[in-house]
Formats: sequence, structure tokens, C-alpha cells
Amino acid sequence: MRWMHAAGRALLVVAVVLAGYTGLGVRPDVGTASDARGPLTLVTAGDLTDYLGPLLDDWNASRPQERVTLVELPDSADETRAQMISELRSGRDRFDVLNIDVAWTSEFAAAGWISPLARDRFPLDAFLRPVVDTATFDGRLYAVPYVTNAGLLYYRKDVLDQAGEQPPRTWPELARQARTIAPRYGLDGYAGQFLPYEGLTVNVTEAVHSAGGSILRDDGARVTVDSAGARAGLRFLADGVREGWISRDALGYKEEESRKAFQDGRLLFLRNWPYVYADASAPGSKVAGRFGAVPLPGADGPGTSVLGGSNLAVSSHARHPASAADLISYLTSERVQRRVLTEGSLPPVRAALYEDPELVRAFPYLPTLRESVLSAVPRPKSPRYDQVSLAVQAVGQDVMALRQTPDEAVARLARELGAISRTG
Repeated sequence: MRWMHAAGRALLVVAVVLAGYTGLGVRPDVGTASDARGPLTLVTAGDLTDYLGPLLDDWNASRPQERVTLVELPDSADETRAQMISELRSGRDRFDVLNIDVAWTSEFAAAGWISPLARDRFPLDAFLRPVVDTATFDGRLYAVPYVTNAGLLYYRKDVLDQAGEQPPRTWPELARQARTIAPRYGLDGYAGQFLPYEGLTVNVTEAVHSAGGSILRDDGARVTVDSAGARAGLRFLADGVREGWISRDALGYKEEESRKAFQDGRLLFLRNWPYVYADASAPGSKVAGRFGAVPLPGADGPGTSVLGGSNLAVSSHARHPASAADLISYLTSERVQRRVLTEGSLPPVRAALYEDPELVRAFPYLPTLRESVLSAVPRPKSPRYDQVSLAVQAVGQDVMALRQTPDEAVARLARELGAISRTG
């Protein structure tokens, strides 16, 4: 799934396999000088840009006694997660640290699959503030942010310029422009990732938060979705389909289908991740030099993106936890984070890089992405995140297919999330 690339295109994992479900319990933080050192296994969900090899070559050359072996899992978020969990439950000693999707931190921590980390071991103050929240559960740090991501609104600058309009800052402006301007230029109005998969969870969560609502609080213990904000967020998506500025085709879009529609010149507006900027600017793109990107709009002002990306975590049964912590420090250092951006085209977590003039010239979307990340929120935190996500997807699908009203959908989602919370 491309959402996994966008949310961390080269998901990195250094983790030792655990012996099944162990529960949280009380465990010491990883990262002390007395922890064992030695070789590591690093597992990744498909390094499509081949930037990891040189990074690991540098590590291995300088620390041959702590050599890292790379293992790549399938290029699919669902398959990656399934294989990780299978190994973590099996007791087989195959991996040494985990680079997990940001949405999985709570689940993996609650299951006892990853160890808490010493906060003072890592320079968290140097990271973009919201990304650190994705790495915590129950008040403790269980991972270190490695790659971040936030949604952007891509728009056809040439079309809006001809129409004498600025990019939208609110939903009413977006809806008006998508409904009235797009048809004059033979374009569909607006698209996101509306197929029922993790991308729809992201789009629904963004809509809810952009209208002032929320889904869960207190690491999944409190259901908060039954609110005017949640109903307004779902109504925005339903109205788009009903009024025609979200096409029926868009209900089958994931990241790549929606990117292609925009890049082929068929869309006025697109919600997607930062990787689209480089692809849409490349030779052969029909919109190269003709588009822009701004933060997501909201109900009556700036909207709220959901944070994507991946976090690095140490397995509870890691053979060499001190080496694992050192590798995480290496991969999140400013020097390596710069290479993560320049060689891997992945958004870094180090705040200073977003204001580096040389990087901004090479990646013009960085200031906009920084603004989006700083106002972004994590996906709902829950030890049963997989079930939460499926419930959000099912409701979002029924609302956008106009099978259920926003009011009915919110009431249903509140019931389903309540049941999930009670069995968690």
C-alpha cells in the first residue's frame, strides 16, 4: 500500500522477536550503558529508494562488532504488520528493534512487544513537537520518531490563477471552487483516499478533527466521537459526493490512484502526502510547474492533518539493547536525518532541517509540511487500533456511499468503539 510509503516509505525495524503476549508490566527503560552490545537485525517494509544500504554501510564500517543485518518485509502495510506480529508472538529470535508505523505504537506497547525507552537517551526536544506524541503510550516513551508525514492539499495553481482565485483556506471555499471552477476546466473537484482501507481512516480522522471533533482520548479508554464536530466532518465528505464535487471514482482511490488522477491533470484538488510533490514535478507529469500545495483547510479555518510516518522501537527481548538504542540514535541524528530526506525523499523528524535554506530550495514544500505537522494529530491511540481503524473505515464508507447519514454514522461508531474499548 502506498500509504505506508507515504507514512514512512522505507519502514525500518530493528527488533528481537518476543515470546508471545507478555503484557505491559513494569519494565526498566532501554538505553543504559550496562545494556548488552552486539550484532543487530534491521527489518524494513521495502526500501523502494535504496537509501538504507549506504546508511547501514557507514554504521557497519565504524562498528563491525555491532553489524546490522537488513531484512525487508513485503511492500504492504497490512502484510508488514502481520509478519511483525507473527514473529513477535512466536518467540523466534529473528529481529532486534522495530520501525513501526506511528499508528501501531500503542498496540505494540500494550501487548508488551516493545520496551519503554529512556527519554533522556534521545534529543526529543530537537524533533518536531507533535511527532513525539506518536511514540508514547500510557505516559511512557516506547519508540523514537524516525520519519514523519502530514497531509497536504495539492491544487492546480494554473487553473485557480486563470479563475482569479486563491487556494482554499476553509471547507466552504474548497467546496465552492471544486463545484464551480473544476467543471469549467473539465476537471473533477476533490479527491482523497476514500477506498475502505487505512487511508480512509486517515481521511475521516482528519475531517473529524478539522471540524473540532475527536474520536478517542486517553489512549483509547474514552470514546469522544459522539460530537457535533464528528458529525460535521462526516457531513463534509458526504456533501462532496452528494453535490458531485467528489466524484464516485474517488471512492475507489488509494494514495497512488489519487496521485495519478492529479498528476494526469484530472483533478483540481487532492489531499495526499508530501511524496506527491516530487512525483507531480517530475518530467512527464502533466501538471509539472502548474500546481501548488497548502495546508489542509478546515470547517472555518485551517484544518488538521493526521500524522503519518514511522517510529523506531526496541523489542522487549532484544539481545543487544544498548546497540539497538545506539542505532536508533544514529538513524535519528541530524546528519542521517538529512540523508533520509535527500536520499530517501522521506520527511525527517528533526525540526531544524525544515528551516535549512539549502533543503528548502531543493524541497520547496518543506515550510508548508512543517506547518501541517505542527498542527497535526496522531491517529486514535488504542491497544486495539486495528479494530478501531476497521470501524472508522466501515462508517466512512457507508457515509460516502450515502447509505447512512452522518448522524446515524456517528451514533453507530460511538457504539462500536465503546464495545472495542470495553473488550480491550
